[in-house]
Amino acid sequence: MSRGLRNCNPGNIRINNDKFQGEIIPSQDKSFKQFRTMAYGYRSMFVVLDTYRKQGLNTIEKIIGRWAPPNENNTQAYIDSVAKWSGVDKNKVLTNYDGDDYIDIVAAMSRMENGVEAVMGDVVAGFELQNRIMR
Repeated sequence: MSRGLRNCNPGNIRINNDKFQGEIIPSQDKSFKQFRTMAYGYRSMFVVLDTYRKQGLNTIEKIIGRWAPPNENNTQAYIDSVAKWSGVDKNKVLTNYDGDDYIDIVAAMSRMENGVEAVMGDVVAGFELQNRIMR
């Protein structure tokens, strides 16, 4: 099982000053956050992507450029894979925060981070947790 899945952190979010609902503090992993459930791990990804959206990072290319920078990743391969697996063009402008594209993008990002397809029920549950709080 991948580190991201063991930590219920499918986006492999590094430990930082941000605090997320469902986060286990302190994390037993020295580098990455841990969450109580996969739904909370996915919720954290949606929170970060909503912050990105508000900063104008509203395409897969822009999102992944920030999420997986070239100094740590093969960013172009990450962008291409997420676009392919999500079915969303890498340059499509995501104009609103609805589940259709974002759920597919987060599932594809999880697949890239963990090497296995995401459990869509967990991704949707994370999106619903985020939406409940946003309303």
